[in-house]
Amino acid sequence: MVPATITNVFSLTVVLFLTAVIVFFIGKSYIVSLSQSQGMRPHSLRHYYGIYAAAWTFIPAIIVLLMWTALTQPVIARLSQSLLLDAYPDMNSAMLQLRLAQLQNISTGLIVAPDDTMRLIADAHAELRTYANDLKFVISLLVAFAGAGFAIRQIKPEQKARIKWEGFLRRLFFVAAAVAILTTIGIVSSLLFESIRFFSQYSMIDFFFGTHWSPLKAFSSSGGQSEIDGVVQGSFGMLPVMAGTLLVAFIAMLVAVPIGLFAAIYMAEFASERTRNIVKPTLEVLAGVPTVVYGFFAALTVGPFIRDLGFFAGMDISAQSALAAGGVMGIMIIPFISSLSDDVITAVPRSLRDGALGIGSTRGEMITKVVLPAAFPGLTGAFLLGISRAIGETMIVVMAAGVSAQLTANPLDSVTTVTVQIVMLLTGDTEFDSLKTLSAFALGITLFVVTLMLNVVALSVSRRAGGRY
Repeated sequence: MVPATITNVFSLTVVLFLTAVIVFFIGKSYIVSLSQSQGMRPHSLRHYYGIYAAAWTFIPAIIVLLMWTALTQPVIARLSQSLLLDAYPDMNSAMLQLRLAQLQNISTGLIVAPDDTMRLIADAHAELRTYANDLKFVISLLVAFAGAGFAIRQIKPEQKARIKWEGFLRRLFFVAAAVAILTTIGIVSSLLFESIRFFSQYSMIDFFFGTHWSPLKAFSSSGGQSEIDGVVQGSFGMLPVMAGTLLVAFIAMLVAVPIGLFAAIYMAEFASERTRNIVKPTLEVLAGVPTVVYGFFAALTVGPFIRDLGFFAGMDISAQSALAAGGVMGIMIIPFISSLSDDVITAVPRSLRDGALGIGSTRGEMITKVVLPAAFPGLTGAFLLGISRAIGETMIVVMAAGVSAQLTANPLDSVTTVTVQIVMLLTGDTEFDSLKTLSAFALGITLFVVTLMLNVVALSVSRRAGGRY
């Protein structure tokens, strides 16, 4: 029996990789000896023949390993489920899932079997897993050795190993691009499908133009919406939620864009190399702070500070406000905008700067009239990244702005955002057939369309503005 320590996926991957490394050196040595014996110069450098042999050793074996791992788990679960149903024929689906989880823990030794029947089934389950792991190890190594043997037999001095390897890389890059595109299509399709289900039960006009959002309110027993004091319960008007999202993102960008852009201009145009090496890493430390820490800072420091300022000014301000959430979110976004803007400004050709200074421009005029317009397309990308981060942030808004959906433009009011409502709707025990849960997908597809439109408009403007450069 194969030791269990080398049958898990990671360990077996390491074994396959080491095998491929050995075959790499064998391929290099083989092409050298073959060329000397035949008196022919190889078409490619010798390491390409080693890479060719190593690729045939590792890639087919790793594909078989991943496919085997993905397929054996459902098969073992189905066999264990059949054993449980034979032993407990009256068991319902919920109890079956509980028994399957219990069986997994028993077979791994985490808990003790409650009875002899479960112990026997757990033993059978463990034997199946052991057999599958042993077979996975043997088959993966056999495929690796078969690939290595095939590659070594194909190696010849006239073989175009470099061209074949570069062709494989092109196909690999194409597959990576296709996976990214298909993933995007899958995400959008899933959102769209569930949104269609939601809009088949709820009016699109009421959703997009409604001013009252209360999805957590229960529907009446008669099947309609209950009404208390003239307010419809269980309504899904998204205007307050989207207004809160845009308000918080707008406040965040008011904070992040000026500070991030000015910091980037200073680092790129005015700071010495020593100062730049200190300032830029210090700013980028903010990017590594977890968002929950920013949430604590907003809830415990910024929110109470704004409330106390309002108290001294004679204003009744809640500790949870859009201003607190947006301000702290802007601080969080500063390193993204400053770092990207600095890279974009630094990439502006030196000839443009020298030409502007040569015709008598001051340094300030050179920056505002030449460097920034030339860097405008890249700056737009940095700002779009900041807006996307602000729109998609959840934790800071939950802790600093609250969860109440209010249609307001006052930054001192408590608001909520689309992402916060999606989290609330999909957290806990949810039924994906309920209108309440389906509304989260409608919010998601709406937010996707809004950010897509922002990106399209911003990119079209940046292309027109940057066309001169």
